[in-house]
Amino acid sequence: MANRRNDVSTAVPLTIIGAGSIGQRHIGVAQSCAAVDLVCVVEPDDTLRATLAQQGLPMVANIDAAPADTRAAIIATPTQDHADSTLMCFDKGWSVLVEKPTAHTLDAANDLVQRATAQGLPFFTGHHRRCHPFTIAARNALSELGDLVGVQGLWSLRKHASYYDAPWRRAPGAGPLMTNLSHEVDLLHFLVGEITEVTTLLSSASRNLVIEDTASMAFRFAQGALGSVLMSDAGASPWSFESGSYENPAIAGSGEDYLRFTGTKGALAFPSLTRWGRCDAAEIEWSKPLLRHDAPDFTKVDPIKEQLIRFAHVANGGEDDVICSGAEGVKALEITLAAALSGRNGHPVRQGDVPGKFTGI
Repeated sequence: MANRRNDVSTAVPLTIIGAGSIGQRHIGVAQSCAAVDLVCVVEPDDTLRATLAQQGLPMVANIDAAPADTRAAIIATPTQDHADSTLMCFDKGWSVLVEKPTAHTLDAANDLVQRATAQGLPFFTGHHRRCHPFTIAARNALSELGDLVGVQGLWSLRKHASYYDAPWRRAPGAGPLMTNLSHEVDLLHFLVGEITEVTTLLSSASRNLVIEDTASMAFRFAQGALGSVLMSDAGASPWSFESGSYENPAIAGSGEDYLRFTGTKGALAFPSLTRWGRCDAAEIEWSKPLLRHDAPDFTKVDPIKEQLIRFAHVANGGEDDVICSGAEGVKALEITLAAALSGRNGHPVRQGDVPGKFTGI
């Protein structure tokens, strides 16, 4: 099925754990979403909890203080806490959507998937890009390209200088590789299929920090296609998912494509879904121009809200093949860590080669 999701008839009692920047994004969406009933927000920081309580939010200090009728949780805490908080929610029998990455190590992430399966609990990772209508449509559009040969991506957004005023943003693990790559990996998994091998080159020449500011990855996909992605938070460009999709109001939009797919019968640009294909019934070859097909306009949505609606639907017993399962989240984490390991060791890293306790540092 390409997209199975129905409106839920019963609002799911929802707890949001963590009220930082991404947590507050989830809070705002939950307050406007009829599919859920936001019963409380868990925030251990006394000052922040008091501030949000004054705004009328139902605040508690820990998971054990959440209302007994809670049935689902969104975990938006720092990565190091993902596993512990998820396990506590499983112990209470709650469905869980945990922000990416699923956990801080593969061992911890795999343990969460095993626990969810054993208890029969819905478990998802918050790779929300899947929930855009144009992303869902891209999977069908790629089928028009024949056998996929390759994909090329360029994600380059120059972060402002004050971004690095916070010491943790200059510390190992805070560069674009571990901060941004998992988004691209899951998107490619969703559109193309699993990545089985990655080779990475790293550079810190632009900012001269201990962390990389630029990373170049070469990928091998299970079905035979090859890919490359250049990522940089030092290079200024109009090419990124955020710029091309206008998804993030904090990032200037451009409407430019940043991924290009080529197949034996044509090519596709993303996120516009502009497609090039055969111009006649004869052989497709380089002496003949390709015919351009412009994609229809897609309804603009808040992907965080769409993800929440899908999550609530599954928590109510429904099915969905778009939202990122916990197991799929583990696969995105594995390839992200593989890219980090390759950059550190200077050689290709395949599926299965990442140590279970490796954190990317």
